Amino acid sequence: LPGPPFTHQQMPRKMVYYGQTSCEQDTERYLDVVKYVFSCYKKEVPLVINTMGWVKGEGLLLLIDLIRLLSPSHVVQMDMCDWKAMPPLTPEHVHLSAGLHTKGKQQPRCKQLDVSAVESWKCSEGEDVSAPQYKLLYVHPEFPRAGAAGEARVHSGILRDMSILGYLGHLQYPDIGAVLPLHSLVPYQVPFSAVALRVIHTDVAPTNIMYAVNASWVGLCCIPDEIRCQTDGPVLLTQTPICDCLGFGIVRGVDMEKKLYHILTPVPPEKLRLVNCLLLGNIAIPNCVLVGQQGVEGEIPYVTSDYNYSI
Repeated sequence: LPGPPFTHQQMPRKMVYYGQTSCEQDTERYLDVVKYVFSCYKKEVPLVINTMGWVKGEGLLLLIDLIRLLSPSHVVQMDMCDWKAMPPLTPEHVHLSAGLHTKGKQQPRCKQLDVSAVESWKCSEGEDVSAPQYKLLYVHPEFPRAGAAGEARVHSGILRDMSILGYLGHLQYPDIGAVLPLHSLVPYQVPFSAVALRVIHTDVAPTNIMYAVNASWVGLCCIPDEIRCQTDGPVLLTQTPICDCLGFGIVRGVDMEKKLYHILTPVPPEKLRLVNCLLLGNIAIPNCVLVGQQGVEGEIPYVTSDYNYSI
């Protein structure tokens, strides 16, 4: 837990690629993802749930949903200096308050999730999930500017880039002193017909899908359905699946003539055999990866400073 995360990355037991840095646009899918990942927890070891820092407005309601649905034994709430907008999240408060997708005691039902969906979250002891039983540990820091939102957003972006760079570091050969540029590494060739493709965060016309996926960061995922392709064209999913993510890669190129994706990834071959779905989200490859490639002459593909921000 202590120390910079990008220096000691480990493969998780269960992982889903959400594809966005914030869940604001699709909170329902976020809860479905949490539920899917949490189903893997067998209670053989203690579990620390690291919630996000969005605790205003709908973020607070979503946090109440998570506490109600995951039934933790302890909740650690870190207050901010001179900021009283967030109430103490006592069991009584969570019990009475309506969340974003769940209802509190004697509260009208909120948003989309129906009662049956909430009922499915009952824990193994048979307790009622609407009446949480946990110990609240309330921490009030005395130093000023604790948790200032603007700085946190910048820092999280830097840490995210460092995590991606740390992950890409596994592509490097440990016995070579110099760092090899990505265009000198041999990619995997993946036939269009072998994997399904889905853009998570926005609608993309099928005619433009290859422009979107080229030079992009993708989640290498495994869906239970068999990939069936009538043609040699790309297999496009109409909905975003909630499925296991086995790792990540960069689509280094798309060969339209041979119908191949060229993908760089450190995921070992035995796991790559299970991959049958590429998910493209709103996570960008760090700028330094694109502009810092050694040995590139002329213009760098997909990189420009001549950009019209009014478009």
